[in-house]
Amino acid sequence: MTTSLARQTAPVVRKVRFGDEKSDAAYWRTVSFQKRIDALEQIREEYHRWKNNAQPGFQRVYSIVKR
Repeated sequence: MTTSLARQTAPVVRKVRFGDEKSDAAYWRTVSFQKRIDALEQIREEYHRWKNNAQPGFQRVYSIVKR
């Protein structure tokens, strides 16, 4: 990997008193609906990559025909 493509991240650490931390639910209530769905989709994709490197899908396609 070249240095121009390497990601540079800085650790973020915040000290808070026990009991003063904000809940995850409070954070997610402030995030837009679309960003919540995007985060959920990313977690789902990571899980399926981790689990046997397989994507979920239907085994068969069924057609419903009205008689």
